[in-house]
Amino acid sequence: MNKTELVNFVASKANLSQKESHHAVDSFLHTITETLKKKETISLIGFGSFSVQTRAARSGRHPKTGEEITIKAANIPAFKAGKILKESVQKKKK
Repeated sequence: MNKTELVNFVASKANLSQKESHHAVDSFLHTITETLKKKETISLIGFGSFSVQTRAARSGRHPKTGEEITIKAANIPAFKAGKILKESVQKKKK
């Protein structure tokens, strides 16, 4: 599912116009982004948690030359699925 399909799905489920749905989806994504920029966590009980993890600096190889390089430390966004989401994905359709 891409963003347009998500907007259409939200509009149909929440009985919103396309414009209202698009605004709601954009606002949700913007809120997640801004919260993670501040290195804060978003916990949606049952669904999951968005957080920032720090990846340590490490050595690697340049793909073209094979030369050894140092890869800088980085902050990486992460998502950990909640129990209800995990269980609903595991359920088999009959």
